[in-house]
Amino acid sequence: MDMIIPFSEVFLAAVIHATLQLSLGALLLLYHASLGKHVRKKTKNLVDSYITGIGTLVFLALGAVAFVLDRYFEKPLYVEELVIVVGMLVALAIAMWTFYYRRGKSTELWLPRSVARFIDKRAKTTNNNTEAFSLGVLTSLAETPWTIVLFVVAANSLLSLPPLYQILALALYTVISVVPLVVFRAMIRRGQTVVDIQRWRVKHKNFFRVLTGIGFATLAFFLFTFEVLV
Repeated sequence: MDMIIPFSEVFLAAVIHATLQLSLGALLLLYHASLGKHVRKKTKNLVDSYITGIGTLVFLALGAVAFVLDRYFEKPLYVEELVIVVGMLVALAIAMWTFYYRRGKSTELWLPRSVARFIDKRAKTTNNNTEAFSLGVLTSLAETPWTIVLFVVAANSLLSLPPLYQILALALYTVISVVPLVVFRAMIRRGQTVVDIQRWRVKHKNFFRVLTGIGFATLAFFLFTFEVLV
């Protein structure tokens, strides 16, 4: 039971992270632009580098947050600090339901126009693995307003585990966060087109909006129940 709760919190935070859409949107832009310029093998390598960039940033960011909490805060966090985290999760749930997606029949996200244009340009002009890797890092950084609280929750939870299990929890979070990207990459390789996937995303965007919002709210409830009230 001592490890079930922390691992459950890490798992739930990672699943919520995986449902965010910016990284997937940039992946589709990269794939669409690359197919028009390169052979399939190079496109595959670019996509692999992009996903690796995202996974690397997630791994390092979560590790950095865990280091900061371990070095400069009490572990686990005080109840007062956890209440603030719970409040931020609730605020993110409301934000997800209200403005994460822009209005209209598209999957355009909350990003400032200048940032969205920059990511779009970078995705369309990426020609080598280093650029694809940096694009993955960039999109992960752009999603920080939504993921930083998830990192705090996961880091606080994994710090309560024995050292070996801390590494396991860190790896688990990283793998889960990139699973949708790997799945969509496999779908494209099996014959699905970028257009088909984008139409599917547009059709189901309200489902993902509700699902992710419920995820934030559920994590807030879970944290309040098992960390604040105990």
